[in-house]
Amino acid sequence: MWKSVRSIFSLNDPGWGRGGGSGDQRPPQRPGGDGPPDLDELWRDFNRRLGGLFGRGRGRPPGGGGGDREGPSLKGAGAGIGLLALVALLLWLASGFYIVQEGQASIVLRFGEYKQMIDRAGFTWRLPYPIETNEIVNVQQLRTVEVGYRNAVRNKTLRESLMLTQDQSIVDMQFTVQYRIGDAKDYLFNNDFGPVPEEIVRQAAETAMREVVGRTGVDQVLYEEKEQVAQAARKMIQALVDRYKAGISVVDVTIQQVQPPEQVQAAFEDANKAAQDRERLINEGRAYANDVIPKARGTAARLMQEAEGYRQRVIASAEGDTSRFRQVLTEYAKAPQVTRDRMYIEVMQEVFTNTSKVYVDSRAGSNLLYLPLDRLIQQSGTDASRAAQPAPTPAAPPATEPSAANRASGLRSRDRDSR
Repeated sequence: MWKSVRSIFSLNDPGWGRGGGSGDQRPPQRPGGDGPPDLDELWRDFNRRLGGLFGRGRGRPPGGGGGDREGPSLKGAGAGIGLLALVALLLWLASGFYIVQEGQASIVLRFGEYKQMIDRAGFTWRLPYPIETNEIVNVQQLRTVEVGYRNAVRNKTLRESLMLTQDQSIVDMQFTVQYRIGDAKDYLFNNDFGPVPEEIVRQAAETAMREVVGRTGVDQVLYEEKEQVAQAARKMIQALVDRYKAGISVVDVTIQQVQPPEQVQAAFEDANKAAQDRERLINEGRAYANDVIPKARGTAARLMQEAEGYRQRVIASAEGDTSRFRQVLTEYAKAPQVTRDRMYIEVMQEVFTNTSKVYVDSRAGSNLLYLPLDRLIQQSGTDASRAAQPAPTPAAPPATEPSAANRASGLRSRDRDSR
C-alpha cells in the first residue's frame, strides 16, 4: 500500500499533507505542527486521484464538500481496465509472430511437447509464450567435425588419431567429417549430448573409422586405398547416426593426414623403401620375362613350323622319288638299254652342269682332252639371249666347238660299248 501511495504522491508535492485543492478540507495535523497527515485521509485522497483517472465520481457536490468519501466510478474504472487488458492481449498475441529464414526449419513446442515443424521460409505465427515456443534450426548449414586433431593438423589428439590396422600396425590418422541436419525434430529431441550435439558425430566417426582401418592393411590405408577407406567410413557413420535417430546427414569424409607414429616413422620408411625395391625388382623381372618369353615362344613356333615344313618336303620328295623310280622301273622293264642310256646321260648332264672343266681319258693315246664346258655354257647362254632378241639371227658357233662336242659324244658311245 505504501508503494502505491508513494507512486501517486510525490514528496516534492507542496500540498502534501495540506489538502489537495480548494474544495478539500485540510487534514488534521498531529500535535507538533507540520507532521504527516492521517493515514485514513491519505487513503481517501488516493481514491479520489484514482477516480479522476478513470472517471468522475457519482453524486459529488459541486465545490467539493463531503462527496469525496464515495470513491471512483466503477463503470469508468472497468472501461479503463478493459482497455488496458485489450492492449496487453494484443501485445501478447503479437509476440507470437516470427520469421523463418531460407534454409531454416522451425520446431513448434506446445507446453514443451513437439507440435509441428515449419520448413518453409517466411513470416509465421504461433501461440505466444508460455503456451507455445519455437526452436530455429539451420538445416542447410554445412557443419564440420574434426577427429584426431583440433583446428590444425599439428594439434593432434592421439587418443582419437592412433588406430590399429589388420596387420597389427599402428597409424596416426586425422580426418574431417562434414554433415548437415537432415531431420530437425530428431536432431533436437534424440541427441543426449547437451549443448554439443556434434559430439555424437565425432564418436560415431571415430568408431566407424577404427572398424574400417582394422579391416584394412597398413599399405592400403597409407597409400593404395585412402579414398576407399574414406567412403567406407562415411557409409558406416551414416548407418550409426541413423541407428541413433540423430537426424544427421553425413556429406563427406576427408582424410587430412595419415602416417605412421612419429616414434617408428624412420623404421617404417626403411621398411617402405625395402618394399619399394622389392616391387621394383619384381617389375624388372616381369618386364624381362615379358620380353624373353614371347621371343622364345616365337622361335619355338618358327622351328616347329620349319621342322614341319622340312618333314612335309622330305615326305613329298621321297614320295616323288618313289613314284619316279617306279615309272623308271616300268620303262626299264620295257626297254632296258634305252633306259640305261638315258639315265647315264641324265647323270652326266647333272654332273657336267655343276663343273666348268672336264678332262676325259681317251683310249687312243691316253691323252687328256679338254672340254671347254664353261665356254659352251657361256655360248649357250649368249645364244639364248640372242634368240630372245628380234634382231639378226644368231651367229654360227665356232668350228672347234662342234668338233669337240662330236669327240665327246664319240667317247661316250665307245665307253658304253665297252661296258
